[in-house]
Amino acid sequence: MYRLQSIRVRYGSNVALDVEELTIAEGRLYTLTGANGAGKSTLLSILAFLTPPTSGEIFYAGNRVDWTHGSVEEYRRKVTLLHQSPYLFGGSVHDNVAFGLKVRGIPGEEHRRIVDRALDGVGLQGFRDRKARELSGGEAQRVAMARAMALNPEVLLLDEPLANIDRETAGLLETVIASLPAQGTTVVMTTHDPDHPGRLNGESIHLEGGRHVVQPLR
Repeated sequence: MYRLQSIRVRYGSNVALDVEELTIAEGRLYTLTGANGAGKSTLLSILAFLTPPTSGEIFYAGNRVDWTHGSVEEYRRKVTLLHQSPYLFGGSVHDNVAFGLKVRGIPGEEHRRIVDRALDGVGLQGFRDRKARELSGGEAQRVAMARAMALNPEVLLLDEPLANIDRETAGLLETVIASLPAQGTTVVMTTHDPDHPGRLNGESIHLEGGRHVVQPLR
């Protein structure tokens, strides 16, 4: 799905990311680990086509990304990034989950079916008409996940999706995330928990000081 070659991101004299080579296969689950400041968010931003590298090349589905506006917009429609503290709009849960569908021009008559399926997938059946601003933190996180899943992305990038939520919600989202590769979605999620790769049956990408470190098998 991705191939990164000699990718470097610099902010002035600071090198935020320095990845000589990295391949992310289609339909796999990857956990992106590393300490704060290791470059995890920078790598996610590149994979989401939000930040071009200072130097190096990135290929998506075999095609070299040239970072022109038109081509980047096309890639962004295939990739969804879910931030650690996702923002929910005012209005109903349905309005929030359907937002991306409207932006991408999906016909309105399909919205309810897609929204209900996405909410069912995160255990929020019957929440469609609830007010988004009245939800608990765990419920809001699940709505945000449903909003991402409703777009049926080729790649789902998750920034600490299991942080700062209750254990029940974390367990439910772990199950949802683990099921996505079998549905054809490539998943890359950041985590501070070194045990997540094993629990989710995923592969690990580890960064130290912006560099990709190949860890020995445990």
